[in-house]
Amino acid sequence: MNAVLQAIDGWVDGADGLTVSGGEPFEQPEALEGLLRGWRRRSRGDVLVFTGYPFPQVAAWIEARPGLIDALMAGPYLRETPQTLALRGSDNQTLHVLTEAGRRFETYERPVAPSDRKLDVMFDAEGGAWFAGIPARGDFQRLRSALKAQGHRVILSDKAGANAR
Repeated sequence: MNAVLQAIDGWVDGADGLTVSGGEPFEQPEALEGLLRGWRRRSRGDVLVFTGYPFPQVAAWIEARPGLIDALMAGPYLRETPQTLALRGSDNQTLHVLTEAGRRFETYERPVAPSDRKLDVMFDAEGGAWFAGIPARGDFQRLRSALKAQGHRVILSDKAGANAR
């Protein structure tokens, strides 16, 4: 955990908050708590956490650690469910404002706007790609096609860790 906190130290001063997403944060509850407590020691910025679990399933964890999470987006991503609401992968996901600082996320209780469709792509020295943002449906397929059209080899990994080309 110390290595993760040291890695973010360079960005803390310029950040207005921390977003935890990807994988399932609550499957590593001790690591999640350590990360959030470390963030709180370093920053006054807010904390937004995404979870695939329904809110009742994580409520006791959150209530036992008041103030660690300011806002929570809860619920599984459902590919067959529309994506018309801001800050969500699918419309079944629900926003839970947990602190006064988390109230700023209430502005996302609205339909998605074109300006919400931002996806940051970063490449590391080994050629791996890192993504941040909430992609629109089809964004990854369009990116894959564009990269292939330029002669790049594209390897995608699914949840099970199997590679697809």
